[in-house]
Amino acid sequence: MSKFRKQHMSIKWHDIIDSESTEPALNASLKEKATLVGRVGLMMLSVGTGAWRVRASMNKIARALNITCNADIGLLSIEYTCISGGETYTNAISLNTTGVNTDKLNELENFADGFTERAGKYSVQQFHMILDKFQDMKGNYKSWNLGLASALACCAFTFLLGGGPVEMICAFFGAGIGNFIRKLLLERHITLFANVVAGVASACCTYVLCIKLAEMLFNVSAVHQAGYICSMLFVIPGFPLITGGIDLSKLDLRSGIERITYALLIIIMATLTGWVSALVFDFHPQDFVEYKLSPLLRFFLIMLTSFCGVYGFSLMFNSKRRMAAIAGIIGMIANTLRLELIDLLGLHVGLAAFIGALSAGLMASAIKHWIGYPRITLTVPSIVIMVPGMFMYKAIYYIALNDISTGGLWLTKAVLIVMALPIGLIFARILTDKNFRKSS
Repeated sequence: MSKFRKQHMSIKWHDIIDSESTEPALNASLKEKATLVGRVGLMMLSVGTGAWRVRASMNKIARALNITCNADIGLLSIEYTCISGGETYTNAISLNTTGVNTDKLNELENFADGFTERAGKYSVQQFHMILDKFQDMKGNYKSWNLGLASALACCAFTFLLGGGPVEMICAFFGAGIGNFIRKLLLERHITLFANVVAGVASACCTYVLCIKLAEMLFNVSAVHQAGYICSMLFVIPGFPLITGGIDLSKLDLRSGIERITYALLIIIMATLTGWVSALVFDFHPQDFVEYKLSPLLRFFLIMLTSFCGVYGFSLMFNSKRRMAAIAGIIGMIANTLRLELIDLLGLHVGLAAFIGALSAGLMASAIKHWIGYPRITLTVPSIVIMVPGMFMYKAIYYIALNDISTGGLWLTKAVLIVMALPIGLIFARILTDKNFRKSS
């Protein structure tokens, strides 16, 4: 049996530098300074943030070390050149995969913000040792914790989409098992398509099993099959969709296109898996059964489930509980506003999504100075619940059945909402951040 070899070789950062030197980083060679710039950029890229924020962190390190840095940033790779006087150093570095880790993002941002004060005190070797600790940070939650987080998020999502108690319970178990399976596969470094298909198929099968048991044991009507789509929504890649849109707005076209392509790959594989599962089990997209609720009770339940949904998604992004709770409060207000604008004023879903995302961005900016977390760790999780996963699924389902007109209608709705969400965050950032609104 042949030995497994990594396709992407690890970079041995400590071999590049003079490990015995105790000189402050300010006095190091250009090559050693460039390793710090590149490593910080690559670590920022690994936690799922966009090119604009990666470049901003690299620039903070470069300026503190009195060098100039220019970088071309993609989804998985960075090509950058550092310049000092008449000397240049160019490097190309890459990741083997991508993901989202808001807790590590917060730590790396704090490191970059405080780097200037320490550049004249710590050596390059000492800085790399600090980065080693960040590199080795374990996730805050185990697989079963993340399964529960996705179960909570998708259960709440089900209510917001119109589902009732039966659909919510079945989606809870489906999403919980599906994300638990996917997390186990990710820990074993199983490739993207395989872990997405396995996670979604597990979620769909679990939902079907739950609904069939409910039909047999409790005489539950078959109309509750409509909620099986909700059990797979944990896999919808809201983070790269939104950060990709933000990158495009800053003309980081390479990163933006690569991120959106990555998100589309996941969406296509997830929706196709859901479609095949529906064919196997003879499930069809249906409208949810309407439940008569008083306006006040409905408003309260929307607030509660919006908080729970955002809180669950934030935990899936490895946010600490306090960070997830703050994102949940922001998302609760923003998503309730979005839904009330649609229900009470009949506002177009795309415009309502824009206003919801704009309000989330403004709230995160307003409280940033008190909470200390990067905006993106709050804004993106707070609007991920607005990503129209069900619309995307229905679009693929009907197109696969050659019902192009119906599929095209759902696809158009999904595209309008997906475009509106990052635009809302972009304009919130333009209004509140002078560095972001300038092209320089």
